[in-house]
Amino acid sequence: MKALAVLGTSSGAGKTWMATALCAWLRREGVRVAPFKAQNMSNNASVTPDGGEIARAQVVQAEACGLTPCVEMNPILLKPSGPMGSQVVLLGRAQPHQSGRDYYRDFERNWALVRDVLEGWKSRCDVLVLEGAGSPVELNLMDRDLVNLRPIRQLDGRWLLVGDIDRGGIYAQLAGTWNLLPAEDRARGLGAIVNRFRGDIGLFPNPADWLAPHASGLPVLGTVPFRPDLQPEEEDGLRAEDEDRGEGDTIAWVRLPHAANLSDCQPWWDDAGVRTRWTADPAVLGSARAIILPGTKNTLADLRWLRARGLDRAILAAAERGTLVIGVCGGYQLLGERLSDPSGVAGDVGDEPGLGLLPVRTEFRAPKIVRPVMAQCDGERWCAYEIHMGRTASTAEIEPLHIVEENGQPRAEGVRRGRVWGTYLHGWFESPRLRAKVAQAAGLVAHRPAARLWGEKRQDVYRAMADHIAEHLDLAPVRRYLGL
Repeated sequence: MKALAVLGTSSGAGKTWMATALCAWLRREGVRVAPFKAQNMSNNASVTPDGGEIARAQVVQAEACGLTPCVEMNPILLKPSGPMGSQVVLLGRAQPHQSGRDYYRDFERNWALVRDVLEGWKSRCDVLVLEGAGSPVELNLMDRDLVNLRPIRQLDGRWLLVGDIDRGGIYAQLAGTWNLLPAEDRARGLGAIVNRFRGDIGLFPNPADWLAPHASGLPVLGTVPFRPDLQPEEEDGLRAEDEDRGEGDTIAWVRLPHAANLSDCQPWWDDAGVRTRWTADPAVLGSARAIILPGTKNTLADLRWLRARGLDRAILAAAERGTLVIGVCGGYQLLGERLSDPSGVAGDVGDEPGLGLLPVRTEFRAPKIVRPVMAQCDGERWCAYEIHMGRTASTAEIEPLHIVEENGQPRAEGVRRGRVWGTYLHGWFESPRLRAKVAQAAGLVAHRPAARLWGEKRQDVYRAMADHIAEHLDLAPVRRYLGL
């Protein structure tokens, strides 16, 4: 097995995107390829078919490889929850929260876990695409960094370095990273990639000539223009341009401080006649046709934030006027009558009244519920999933929101009270038929849903990403290393 790593000059340089594109390109080349990220810090998570929890980014990369996602693709997931630190997920199973200091005390144990998983991949694929995190040359962290250089050394792999020209200082990014790398690690480099170029690429000729005097031995493999239509999902959240997308009547998504699984919004971008806005402005909520409260990694903290900003009053007033209000996962919990987390297993400790729009109460306790389900709407079926610490129970007779299938058996899921809906399902909006029903309920008269499921559309995006890097990068060094 060969290992090909995608390192970045910083967080947000485009490592996830580039690793996904390489996975799709290698799959097209007939290579048995799989994705891997030793440690991911993200609240955008997904569920494997066997009920494990991993970062959403590695699920997307598995799709690009044509593989079923598994926990070995992301053995450590850190889910930030606020001042108390992060919930640690090891091989798909949630562990207690840890502070950064406590997590680093377990470094040797965590590295042993990663090392064992890496060794296990040797019999399962021909190429393992490793995604780094942040920068590989955070000098104060290099001795306890288990996601960047250590996995490459463990597998005697090679790396590509991605820099983001969109944020400026591209030559400083590349030269600085190169010169701070230890000599043994520089020797493993195949080249640098200038990512996210916007505008006339003819105005940026020969970057290798400018870089060479400052990073001798680091070739530049090419410049990749930014394509807004080739963004399958964001690992860390939303880009600034994604905060307000589309034209038409507005669906307002509440910008909770600990919002999770922001990709639930993305299928709406494929539709016409609808505007999606992420907002913390009561006035925007007041004028929206629908309000969606997304998932959150710290429900009680975000409930307090809603009240401090006056957003609770705006949501209650909108519901009173008949605006469609939908809560997804943590957002569903917020709409209930009461939330209780006596041990802080899901974030802040507390016991407080919710918004009171749905006749349910939520108590947070272990173990975490992580399960895939089959959603359905008007004959259309698609995969969705649940990830939550909360147990939500009704306080009065309720109308289920819909019927899902779990392990081949139907069951009721969610709650509907008039024009206030709650569901635990992430991926619920992936169905065009479901989005059409939501739009009809919200009065989005100009809404026209896309023709296909969002998951099917992503496969087209992966293929186009492979075409894009093949057009703009010199991949000969990669071919030589992999023997293609």
